[in-house]
Amino acid sequence: MKKLILKTLLLTLVVCMPVSAIAGVSVHVNIPLPPAIVFPAGPQLVVIPDTDVYAVPDVQEDIFFYAGWWWRPWNNHWYRSRYYDRGWAYYPNPPRFHRNIPPDWRNNYRNHTWKGYRWEPQQRPQRDIQRNWKGWQKDRHWEKQGYGVQKIEKDRPAPQFQSSKQQPMHGPADRDRGKDPGNSGHSGNNNGRPFEGRNSR
Repeated sequence: MKKLILKTLLLTLVVCMPVSAIAGVSVHVNIPLPPAIVFPAGPQLVVIPDTDVYAVPDVQEDIFFYAGWWWRPWNNHWYRSRYYDRGWAYYPNPPRFHRNIPPDWRNNYRNHTWKGYRWEPQQRPQRDIQRNWKGWQKDRHWEKQGYGVQKIEKDRPAPQFQSSKQQPMHGPADRDRGKDPGNSGHSGNNNGRPFEGRNSR
């Protein structure tokens, strides 16, 4: 009886395993790979402000570099590779870093603006990014440089006015207002004497 049960289990495993394997292969076959993008030379990249994500701005397709991988959305799927121009493989989920990338980042790049500030993106060749990304991320290289974003305080000249405490005084009343009552000859009815309180005498 035990031998019969074991034979039945083995037969079931033999029959079921090829079916699952075939099903797995068919899923991957149905997801096409993206077409190749031809680069005459290695692409130039810019860092997206407030992230450690690099983007290739001068091609129509979105291509990102993050954490040692090249990433590419295409046909409602995501792909990644160790190379920017080949070796793309299907990736089942959108990468987490993409949540921090505004959908209109290209317009920001063209207009040199980022969240209302002036953005001067620094293009770097692909080989420099791949060689240095880990050290730059560890040392917060781009954060220290402000990602090329110039805040409003740097763009606008300092205001040319003084606070009320520092404004020059013009009239006699204004001059007296800023003086110490104990040292002033115009501070009430004390005629230059230090202030003394009245007594009952």
